[in-house]
Amino acid sequence: MKQILASVLSALIVSASALSAWAADALSANDFESYVTGKTLYFGMAGQAYGVEEYLSNRKVRWSFLDGKCKDGYWYEEAGQICFVYEDTPDPQCWSFFKEGEGLRAVFQNDPSSTVLYEAQQDDEPMMCLGPEVGV
Repeated sequence: MKQILASVLSALIVSASALSAWAADALSANDFESYVTGKTLYFGMAGQAYGVEEYLSNRKVRWSFLDGKCKDGYWYEEAGQICFVYEDTPDPQCWSFFKEGEGLRAVFQNDPSSTVLYEAQQDDEPMMCLGPEVGV
């Protein structure tokens, strides 16, 4: 009986630790900017590669779905969220970012049930963007 109780208690402690990580406060704009500026971050979703974003100075960004096609944009803070606007999408895409372990977790606030991204890799090198398609 003591072993079963110890196992249940241990599982509850692990669950509580996991929940507290999920309940952590989102990064402020200043903390986010300090963490990302000058870096290229690769993101994954559900164990699959998702995309890469290069964080430039003055809150400028460059995004790609890892297909070599890049789009430029910028980010700003609104109501505690980090919102991105890209050259081909005028509607802001707002996220909450959380520091977890060695990386970030990003929750898409436009539909938080659908997209959660995890930082998979960091690089100081610019990302690869193909040139314009000629003759198309």
